Parts: sequence; C-alpha cells; structure tokens
Amino acid sequence: MRYFFKSKVEKSGDGVTISIPFNIWEVCKQRDVIPADILMDNKIINCELQPLEKGLYEIHLPAGTDFPLELGEHKMLLHVSGSLIRINQNSPYSFENPIRKIDSVDIILQPADGLCGQTVIAMLAGVTIADVMTVMDCREWQGTMGRMISALNYYGIDHSDVIMYCSEGDEIVLPKCAILMEKMGRFSHYLLYFDGKYYDPNLGVLEEYDKTKLVGFLEIKLHQDEEG
Repeated sequence: MRYFFKSKVEKSGDGVTISIPFNIWEVCKQRDVIPADILMDNKIINCELQPLEKGLYEIHLPAGTDFPLELGEHKMLLHVSGSLIRINQNSPYSFENPIRKIDSVDIILQPADGLCGQTVIAMLAGVTIADVMTVMDCREWQGTMGRMISALNYYGIDHSDVIMYCSEGDEIVLPKCAILMEKMGRFSHYLLYFDGKYYDPNLGVLEEYDKTKLVGFLEIKLHQDEEG
C-alpha cells in the first residue's frame, strides 16, 4: 500500500526525519525498523521507518542521503512493501467477479462499540457483520484498516492502492464511494461515504458531515457496466 500525506521535513543530527501522521500498526504487519521509500518532488528516496511508541513511527533518512528538498512541510507518497495484513482464506471472489456491484448502500448499525470497521465492510459487501468478522478474523476494537483492506480483497471489492491522509485546512473532495477514517480517542472510527451521503455505523445515514474530523479516506472503485 501507499500513503499520501503532508508532513514536515526536519533536521535530526546528521540525518533527516519526517513524522508520520498515522499509526503504522493499523496498516502494516511489520514492526521494529521497516524499510520503505518515499516519493517527493518526483524523486524516489529510500528510507527507513523508525519506531517511536505504540505504532507511531518516523521516517529516517541517514546522513549522506541525496536529499533534494528544503526543510519544512512537503506532500509525500510513502510506500511500504508488503504492508497489507493478508488473511489466509481462499476467496471465491475477485475484482473481476466481486460479491456484488455497489450501486446502492443499505445502512447497518453496529450492535456493539468497536465494530465500525466490520460494519462498513458489511455495508459494502451486502453481508452480515458476523460474516465479515469471520473473514477479518477479529472482534471488537480489532478492525484495523489493514484488516479492512484484506476483507475488501476477499470480497472482490476494488479500491485505490493509496490511503489519502488529510491535514488541517485541506480542501477535501471525496470520490463517489470511500471508507472514511476519523479519530475517536485512541481508536479510529470508520464510516462509509456513498453518492453524497454518509453511512455511520453509530448514527445512521447522515446528509452532512464535518470534514474537519476526517483523518483520511480510501477510495472504493465503482466499475460501471459498459454500454453498447
């Protein structure tokens, strides 16, 4: 997966560091030091993700790295190879043969706190939360974005390979369908956006949403039937 965000490039000793504005453990299966690369100003730079605490990391460019940019805030695309948590199940679906065509969404409310991720996948796939919990192999408060992406792959629901992270003041334009992430205490809360409406597992269908609460989103690709 790839992750698009804005962050500050700062000097640290003889090297350069860049803070990562999201929890790496929610999207990556690796821990400890993680090899990666970043794309900034059309230049690919090899780097390492250095752990700080509890899933928080920073990008570290060691001394001697050919670094073409000035210090300060930059937009960047981070690529962590092999970061997706994979679920070991044989799926009968594929992106060419998904579980269903997503041309509508029926609201599902989560029966207990901590099941918002599973509930969003259930709304997209048109199945029960219990089915999704089996596929994701997780219970309450365990539905990370990495597991949700694995479930999307299982059900053949196509999606972008870039998670877009938002910064304060950004003008946010959502695609027709997307999984939205917002911070709720030390956890993430997930809801679904489809065709101008917001499907919140806690609150139901919303006509409006305060986008300042948005941490990021993942586009769900809608493939229209070809005519003719």
